[in-house]
Amino acid sequence: MKQMIEAFYEQFGSGGDIQSFFAPGRVNLIGEHTDYNGGHVFPCALSVGTYAAARKRSDAKLRLYSMNFPELGMIEADLNELVYEQEQEWANYPKGVAAKIREAGYPLSEGADIVYYGNIPNGAGLSSSASIELVTGVVLDAFAGLDIDRVELVKLAQAAENEFVGVNCGIMDQFAIGKGEKDHALLLNCQTLEYQKTPIHLEDETLVIANTNKRRGLADSKYNERRRECGEALEQLKTELEAGFLGDISVEDFEAYKHVIDDPVTRKRAKHVIYENARTIEAVQKLNAGDISGLGRLMNESHRSLRDDYEVTGHELDALVEAAWEEGAVGSRMTGAGFGGCTISIVPKADIETFKENVGKQYYKQTGLEADFYVVEIGDGAKRLEEEE
Repeated sequence: MKQMIEAFYEQFGSGGDIQSFFAPGRVNLIGEHTDYNGGHVFPCALSVGTYAAARKRSDAKLRLYSMNFPELGMIEADLNELVYEQEQEWANYPKGVAAKIREAGYPLSEGADIVYYGNIPNGAGLSSSASIELVTGVVLDAFAGLDIDRVELVKLAQAAENEFVGVNCGIMDQFAIGKGEKDHALLLNCQTLEYQKTPIHLEDETLVIANTNKRRGLADSKYNERRRECGEALEQLKTELEAGFLGDISVEDFEAYKHVIDDPVTRKRAKHVIYENARTIEAVQKLNAGDISGLGRLMNESHRSLRDDYEVTGHELDALVEAAWEEGAVGSRMTGAGFGGCTISIVPKADIETFKENVGKQYYKQTGLEADFYVVEIGDGAKRLEEEE
């Protein structure tokens, strides 16, 4: 925080009421590729995220500076003329949030000076974009006294990413970051946005995120291909079942009617989504019963399904997960879109150092790549930092 305030003075000068805000990153514990199929996801907010030091302005200027991208310098925008500008890179995310707040009819007429610092590992798939969106939303909401409902703010942040920046993302990232709570995960129905908070008591275990450091070259094209395959499977199942999404279909109904899906590959895609949705709901039951090893088994099943039925893992993710299984992880799976990115593992606290060392060695032997490991805690959602003092 001290370095942020120094950077703030350097960019914007001293004086005035400088306030501090934070929005976390997120990880999805289970429920992968279920979101756009109208199913459930089970994310939690993390202890790493995006910090903001901000001071309200009396004019309509937004002046933005990121300590993570100092080479881009200070970026200036006007609330009355917010447009996407490619050369402004990261700053389009906060600008988009301001634009969507105004579009929704909120009286946002005064800008802010904001310095950002993120400690989410770059390219790790822990949603740094949604984190900067939500921290900006909380800053602007607080300064203008708008009192925006938090789920509404989550939707505005998603709209900023979809419509202003032009990145097609579901609502899970913004929801987990906006509504997260320390030591809880959120079971979120992606169709209705109904959610329940589930306590996670990790007494003897901890969460370890491992980054494959493999560039995710295939993720976008395969993502679109999977969406199309799921749509085809749904249309064929609808000849026998009433369903708006694959997430509406039970495992029992799928098993009874899967024969109507004529292509075996498309059938496998639907199988993953429907079984994964059931696993995600079951994960809550396991946690409510204090059954961490049961949650771990579901995570392992999730990875196998993503590998064999949905086919979105790839050599690097499989190597990292299989090494984690061999080294005694309670559960381990890929998290995110796939084809690179990260794994999430539940690891006994007593074994963390040997786990990181041995998994790292095995992974390097298999792939020639160095993995990065992050021991993370489940933290609070986006907030003004003074609130906890």
